Amino acid sequence: MKRIYETAAYGPQGACFWAGTVPPMDWAALTAPRHVEVAVIGGGFTGLSAALHLAQDGVEVAVLEADHPGYGASGRNGGFCCLGGAKASHALLRRRFGDDGLRDWCQTERAAIETAAGLIADHGIEADTHSDGETLLAHTARAWKGLQSEAETMPALYGVTPRLTPQDGLADEGLAGPFHGAMTTPLGFALNPRKYHAGLARAAQGAGATLHGHSPATALHNAGGKWHLTTPRATLTADRVILATNGYSSEDLPAWLRGRYLPVQSSVIVTEPLSEMQRAAAGWTSRQMSYDTRQLLHYFRLLPDNRFLFGMRGGLTATPRAQRAISARIRREFHAMFPAWRDVTISHEWAGLVCLMAQLTPFVGPVPDHPGLFAGMGFHGNGVAMGSHAGLLLSDIVQGKPTRTPYPAALKTPPSRFPLGRFRRALLAPAYVGAGLFDL
Repeated sequence: MKRIYETAAYGPQGACFWAGTVPPMDWAALTAPRHVEVAVIGGGFTGLSAALHLAQDGVEVAVLEADHPGYGASGRNGGFCCLGGAKASHALLRRRFGDDGLRDWCQTERAAIETAAGLIADHGIEADTHSDGETLLAHTARAWKGLQSEAETMPALYGVTPRLTPQDGLADEGLAGPFHGAMTTPLGFALNPRKYHAGLARAAQGAGATLHGHSPATALHNAGGKWHLTTPRATLTADRVILATNGYSSEDLPAWLRGRYLPVQSSVIVTEPLSEMQRAAAGWTSRQMSYDTRQLLHYFRLLPDNRFLFGMRGGLTATPRAQRAISARIRREFHAMFPAWRDVTISHEWAGLVCLMAQLTPFVGPVPDHPGLFAGMGFHGNGVAMGSHAGLLLSDIVQGKPTRTPYPAALKTPPSRFPLGRFRRALLAPAYVGAGLFDL
């Protein structure tokens, strides 16, 4: 496997809060040769959703997970099941795909939330869901004006009317902080991602899918019309393969992926449970999943047990020195936003990788010039909903069936390569500087 970050970026995250909220799952490693109709590389939300829906359709499917269940981004994220999946602005999407294409994309964002909600309801998954949609907080007066303009477009694009809260009304909603106003959109919800992941795994297994842990695909090639997936102990062959590794992908699985995705680190801290007095002192009593309008955004929410989760985009490398620096920085920014919690204990801290694409939109579909190979990736930090939805779409696409849900043009564009190839991480430093200046 060829990856572009230091090994530590892909390592297990022992200090992840979510890991202690679910019993360990035992997915047996692949130890003997086997053939299936569809093999899925990656046991996260996308891979499990695809496997579940394929198994429900009677397809023989096996999932290969490189490490333990929940090891990747699906087990490390902030638990925001919300609109998103692309970094392209609405204006850019309109230029590329027209008015109809933009509307199709926005309706797909909404459908992705409904896909995740449906999976939770249909399979009785206890995922600690909460939050009445999402709340976007303006970090400057200019950003507040932008939110007011954005709110005017939401009914036509998403079919809902957001609630705008001016600065002097934030404290009344339990949203006190250095913000200039808020836009609350009644779409989406927060969840415990590991509980959701475990529920998807149980559902997929119950439908007949086979899940293999500690079975990294170390090589992938096509011979005799069959795909051969090499793992440390055995080879899996399949008629079709789904790549669902997102930011944890390898440059050579297959070589087509080289340079077409850019993993970016995101860091999270979680506090000890906050008392009622501590919550009141900060003026933050809302359980809304929230984030701010910065390009280098902060995302945060009060968890059901009164812990507070705070996340941000993070380091450019995963060296020990860089990890110490981002650990100090996330605390500085947390304390700057919520100074009343300066002395609150941080009980958990971890990091993971989100996946960016050069065209700023996800890709879900057949890999060009590779018959029988499909991919779903590039969710730009919003894979809880869109990754789950991508798995649903892929389950139909790999069977050659009409998709049971709209399949917008924005998802069909194969990813182009980033400049600089394996050195493309160098693009992040100037991008972060520019974003930081924009955020002032």
